Amino acid sequence: MRPLLVLLMLNLGSATAASAFLTPQELATALKHKSFTLINVHVPFEGAIAGTDAFIPFDKVKGSAQLPRDHAAQIVLYCRSGHMSAIARATLNTLGYRNVRELQGGFDAWKQAGFPLTQR
Repeated sequence: MRPLLVLLMLNLGSATAASAFLTPQELATALKHKSFTLINVHVPFEGAIAGTDAFIPFDKVKGSAQLPRDHAAQIVLYCRSGHMSAIARATLNTLGYRNVRELQGGFDAWKQAGFPLTQR
């Protein structure tokens, strides 16, 4: 997917089945012009992508004060492999959040693509 299309998806549309995932390369490009909330939902903490806005355990997203108040806000979730972020995305969708996406393959895929993780 082309970088401009990724930026448009993050800025304009709701997360459809086709756009619910970002590859590591797409996320890296989108982070250069960040207009979304990036949330690490992995537990326990094993590292973070630079630019992460919040650390919310996947099973604690419901009711978290760290979530954007605007249910139309652009949110990108990630965990280690994608399992926890899928659960968190489903939870956020049931809470009415309409623009939630996930890093495809989690930070394992991020690292495999050559991008670094930071430590606290």
